[in-house]
Amino acid sequence: MVDPRTTAKSVKAPIGQYGGGFMISREAKAVCEEYGLGAREFYFRGRCGVLGECDAGVVAAVAVFFPPGHVEESWNGGRKLPVDKAVELYTEVCHAWGRRRLGHFDGCARLAELLEPVVRRASMIGAPLAAGWRAVPLPEDPPARATQLMHVVRELRGGLHANLVIGAGLGPLEAALATGHDATPFGQVTGVDLARFFQWPEPYPTPGPDMVARRAAVEEATDDLMASVFSVLNDTESDELIELLRLGHAH
Repeated sequence: MVDPRTTAKSVKAPIGQYGGGFMISREAKAVCEEYGLGAREFYFRGRCGVLGECDAGVVAAVAVFFPPGHVEESWNGGRKLPVDKAVELYTEVCHAWGRRRLGHFDGCARLAELLEPVVRRASMIGAPLAAGWRAVPLPEDPPARATQLMHVVRELRGGLHANLVIGAGLGPLEAALATGHDATPFGQVTGVDLARFFQWPEPYPTPGPDMVARRAAVEEATDDLMASVFSVLNDTESDELIELLRLGHAH
């Protein structure tokens, strides 16, 4: 049996991978080709479109780890697609990817059943993208439903984490460079890989010991906050969630 904080730490990698994997999928690429969108235009327009039609600076404010100029260029470039349509298409991509990757996994229904109360009862204060995605209706079929729920949990952790990064006095590039982790759609990546993904211009400074220590403390604090999110599950349910995510990843 595990406590909620251990649960939060144990599930962050698979949820990070499955909750965000659709963003870099063949399904997403197909939509970009069909609608004449750049990959990042669809990424920001679809992911952040739950905020509604707004100024690019608003999107940059929530997409904390990306250079503001890159966010604004991508968001404005994607305006050729109405924001409601972008969210609809992004949701469809999420569902299609989930069906392809998890469609033959028998544990999807139970996985969704366990995650629904986690998402429904979580406080979304400080995580506007998670709040926006929680408001998107869930599909009925288990693979798509489980994937969308993992996406909401991923956005929640990301939003809380961004607040803690700012509170620790770290800049977004510093936070990216001072770590390497596996809770990404790509799996395990280095800090340099993250900085390149976020489109920060090179060359990159080498993070010093203080920066690395502050970044590590932020990760621990994020686990602390996510512990309360998973506290709605009892010990048996927490064990089951961890095991289902392990089996789903192996599957």
